[in-house]
Amino acid sequence: MIAPVLSVQRLSVRIGAARILDDVSLAVPAGGTLGVVGESGCGKSTLLRAILGILPRGAEVPGGAVLFGGRDILADGGASARGRIGFVPQDPYLSLNPVFRAGDQILEIMRRHAPGTRRDHRARLVELFRAVQLPEPEAALAKYPHQFSGGQRQRLLIAAALCCDPALLVADEPTTALDVTTQREILALLQGLAAARGLALLFVTHDFGVLASLCESVTVLYAGRVAESGPTRDVLDDPRHPYTRMLLACHPDRATALAGIPGTVPAATAQPDGCRFHPRCPLARGDCALDVPQPVLHRGRVIACPYHAEALPEVALA
Repeated sequence: MIAPVLSVQRLSVRIGAARILDDVSLAVPAGGTLGVVGESGCGKSTLLRAILGILPRGAEVPGGAVLFGGRDILADGGASARGRIGFVPQDPYLSLNPVFRAGDQILEIMRRHAPGTRRDHRARLVELFRAVQLPEPEAALAKYPHQFSGGQRQRLLIAAALCCDPALLVADEPTTALDVTTQREILALLQGLAAARGLALLFVTHDFGVLASLCESVTVLYAGRVAESGPTRDVLDDPRHPYTRMLLACHPDRATALAGIPGTVPAATAQPDGCRFHPRCPLARGDCALDVPQPVLHRGRVIACPYHAEALPEVALA
């Protein structure tokens, strides 16, 4: 077994009356790639904030730990991970300040978190711009964000995530705002850079196609809880949690018409008792509304459903 560079252990997060995460566990091995998938409102962004040590003011952690390099990020406010976790945000158009040169913005990150002189930082940044395949990397230092295309801005953000030589790269749906061709280029770039530098990669996405091409393992979140986790190929070929199966059935490659799961993800302030998926689940029974399902180990994966071995009845997807 490869020791995890990141280990989230039974993490729970509350913001006021909202129960955002409940008992979430996952691990990213050194040099490995983990995908996190789920509908909007499932807690993916809060999970990333906890990992990055930037939970919003008022957030409480009633239980759990986020271990990075063996140290709890939550206990030290993220200080032990600064500069060691790179973050690639979702929107390349909103993530750069339009009034400052792109190079200056990334050099400021390096000044705060990377050793060396400004000359060293500048030389390293030119190398990174070349590594992420930006045209004219030296000239790119002096350009403003509006002078780059969407794909080039995302490459800038990848360079920013790598500038302090991290051990873990966290990517929050980094291709959502890009066209399909550019999306493919960015995914190939991320995969290549992670492999070449021995980086662990935590990738949040809605797209199972992206998941299949990029991630070795997957964790499926629903309403702040882990529904299913395991090797990506196993989960995609034979999903066992009803939520995973219905989510995959909605994918354009599998659905015969535009489809969605009936109902909606419950609000964090009004989570149902028992299994949180039971109001939408075709396998739900009386005990599903009463008992929180305990994780079951099944063929090398973890599934939070006692009825995972049963066939789903025919159900009309919305």
